[in-house]
Amino acid sequence: MPEAHAEFDDLLREDRTISPPPEFRAQAHVRDERVYAEAERDPEGFWAAFASELEWSRRWDKVLDWQPPHAKWFVGGQINVSVNCLDRHVRGPRRNKAALIWEGEPGDRRTLTYFDLHRQVSKFANVLRSLGVKKGDRVALYLPLVPELAIAMLACARVGAIHSVVFGGFSADSLRDRINDSQCRLLVTADGGYRRGQIVGLKKVADEAVADTPSIEHVVVVQRVGEKIAANMQTGRDRWYHDLMKDAPFKSEPEPMDAEDMLYILYTSGTTGKPKGIVHTTGGYLVGVYATTKLVFDLKDDDVYWCTADIGWVTGHSYVVYGPLANGATVLMYEGAPDWPQKDRFWSLIEEYGVTIFYTAPTAIRAFMRWGTDWPATHDLSSLRLLGSVGEPINPEAWVWYYRYIGGERCPVVDTWWQTETGAIMITPLPGVTTLKPGSATKPFPGISAEIRNERGDRVEVGGGFLALTSPRSVEIARGLRSRGVLIDIRGTVLRLGPAPYLSEVQLNAAMDALAEVARSLQSG
Repeated sequence: MPEAHAEFDDLLREDRTISPPPEFRAQAHVRDERVYAEAERDPEGFWAAFASELEWSRRWDKVLDWQPPHAKWFVGGQINVSVNCLDRHVRGPRRNKAALIWEGEPGDRRTLTYFDLHRQVSKFANVLRSLGVKKGDRVALYLPLVPELAIAMLACARVGAIHSVVFGGFSADSLRDRINDSQCRLLVTADGGYRRGQIVGLKKVADEAVADTPSIEHVVVVQRVGEKIAANMQTGRDRWYHDLMKDAPFKSEPEPMDAEDMLYILYTSGTTGKPKGIVHTTGGYLVGVYATTKLVFDLKDDDVYWCTADIGWVTGHSYVVYGPLANGATVLMYEGAPDWPQKDRFWSLIEEYGVTIFYTAPTAIRAFMRWGTDWPATHDLSSLRLLGSVGEPINPEAWVWYYRYIGGERCPVVDTWWQTETGAIMITPLPGVTTLKPGSATKPFPGISAEIRNERGDRVEVGGGFLALTSPRSVEIARGLRSRGVLIDIRGTVLRLGPAPYLSEVQLNAAMDALAEVARSLQSG
């Protein structure tokens, strides 16, 4: 394809670079940049190797069925996500290892080992089945950041139900629209949650939403705040979580799931304001988040890993629950705000629990900068060995502040780029081999192809443009969902870089068609 001139200015020039510390590189999972060439030479073999580290009830017949612009991964394979996040660890030395360490905003604490979490998930899977939930049914989850949210997700995965998590800060209208769009049969919510010292009445919001959701048959309510707020339970519809769990059996057989079966739906508003459901399937998604969690965060068995994202966002799905637990990690979860009761809450948690890997958003980092260096300076952050950034571009000044004052100029910073549509990290450093540049996500993850292209789909070698993900791995994770007449069919992710206006629908379709053609050309060599 001919070289094209840039149609947008690039937005950033940065010359500072930081090499991986020798001591970090020496113990990293990836210490040799040949991993990129090896993945490019045999991408199917690269992903199949990670898939082989997981537990399948039936091994796949074919790694990739690539019919551009559509891709199916691990065709014919059967796998259950909850088995890979729980059962396979419970059968080995991680049985009594901490899986979730949780702290509520008021300071209450719980620790669940892999054995504990497996039992809780199995019990709630049996609760779901007792309420009539079966494979393929949709279940809405509207909860604060409490362990029961992860338990409910994994229980859905265990029985083959498709979960739709709705962020606990969303309105009744937002919850209602998402329930109705996917026709959820059951809602799991809580009486309330804590945010900046205040109680957020989730059950009240849920009641308002469910008044106009005819598909909902049952509402299961987690008791988080107790007598501090009235739950107003409706007889015949509403059931307390703890009552249902009390007598539920501990054993629950996992449902065999085809690699292409749906795992979850997560809604994004897009440019129209109407929620659009992004679907992620079982096998390819799990392999993607498993591999990226392991290599991007250089995850080790003795790490204490903390991603500060709410599970209501895709980052929480992929890098609080599924990716870390599939790797057998110890995951810290915190319910509340970073500035409650004061602006050192995050640094206090890192010190208290010996957090080694910290993954947060540039918005939070810029808030930390405004609050000043005295807050982190009062805490021992020496347990940290790796920092991460997610959710939006990070400016070089914030990157350097993060590296200097939180990481002590010894922790690599992995600035990750990906989207709800991709489900897993696409562009990122590998901390043991990548030379870091403040403000830059550096290069695509091994096995991912990314290029800058102009509006016509021509490659841009220097300058700004549209980011195009051109490998079938990139396409596999982003699924189409027909949602009340709206079809999201991602044939190659096209995203705006630079100050130019967004493309019109006609222009966007043309660009996507061009990228589909690029994908076909990649297949043919």
